[in-house]
This record gives sequence, structure tokens and C-alpha cells, in this order.
Amino acid sequence: MSEPEKPDPDLRTRLVDVGVDLLAREGAGALTLREIARRAGVSHGAPRRHFPTHLELLSAIAHRGFTDLAARVTTARGGEARDPRAELAELARTYLEFALENPGMYELMFRHDLLESGHLRLRDTSLPLFGVLVELVAGARPDIGDGFGAGSGSAPGARTVAGALWANLHGIAQLWRWGSLRLATGTDDFGPLLRTALDAHLGPEAGR
Repeated sequence: MSEPEKPDPDLRTRLVDVGVDLLAREGAGALTLREIARRAGVSHGAPRRHFPTHLELLSAIAHRGFTDLAARVTTARGGEARDPRAELAELARTYLEFALENPGMYELMFRHDLLESGHLRLRDTSLPLFGVLVELVAGARPDIGDGFGAGSGSAPGARTVAGALWANLHGIAQLWRWGSLRLATGTDDFGPLLRTALDAHLGPEAGR
């Protein structure tokens, strides 16, 4: 009769580490409890001590992604006050680079079931990131309010413009990763697309 496995205080972290690596190598479809346990060198039931459900393990892995993205955003913004539009352009580039460098993680992070599950309070990490986008849009567009707009037919508010810009960036990231945009535009530089997206939502940059 085999001895029971001893409790491992670092097992939770190790399982998430393995999940993050597996996600980067093979994509979200490979993230099963059994496969992560196998690669971590533990029994297939061991992960359930820390993650009773598959969704909870996926949430812990996605939390790593949000933490990484938030750190990049903080670095991109820096500590000095800058022109909101320039800061927004840097933030947008940071977002696209993260999405293209981490396609599996990026896909996992924005799964609706994870964000709605309440596990690890992922929305408490994702919504502040959107708040930064709203703040910078409001700074770059002082002519609009900070909400969604006053009503039907009114000018959009900063939240609406930020949401549209975010959707635009998300679309660029996905289509660029699939190769569709590179084929359509005939370029390997997403910079012009990024500038055009900012112009579309913020108006042409002064002096350009």
C-alpha cells in the first residue's frame, strides 16, 4: 500500500507555473487538470486540493496574465505626467505587444466564463485596466464627458470611446496574429494601423 502524498505548500504555485508554461507552448486547449498534474509530477487528483474545479485553475492562470499586463501598463505609463494622447499611444502599443507575445494567455484572460465566475476576483484586475484607458481617453478628448453619453443621438462619452478603441485594439491583435491583417495591408508593422485607430477614435493628432 502506497503512502499518502505529503502536503506541499508550494504545490499551488507550481501548478500555476506549469499551467502558464503549458498555455504558452500548446494553447488553452491543453489546460486540463490531469495534464497539468502530470507535468507537475503529481497524481491527477492532487490539483483538486487547491483547485476544486477546472475553472478555478484557469482563473489562477489568467490572473498571472492580468498581473503581467498590469505591470507592463504601469511601466509604460511611467511616473511622470505626459500628454494623454502620447501616453494612450504607448499604452495601446503595450497592449498589442502583450497580446501578440502571449496569444494563449491573451485568449484565456478574456474568456467571459472566467471573468463572470468571480474566482480570484479577476474583474477587480481587468476593470481598473479599462479604467486607465477611460482616464486617458478623457484626457485626450476634453470635449467629451467621462461616461457613456447623455442618450440616443448624443456625442459618445469617454467610456464609450474607450470601449470602441479597446474593441479596435482587440480586433487588430487577433487579425494580426492570424496573419489576415498582414496579408491585407502588405506590411509587417502594425504601427500605421495603431495610429489610424487612435485617429479614428480621438481625432487627428495636432500637427500631423
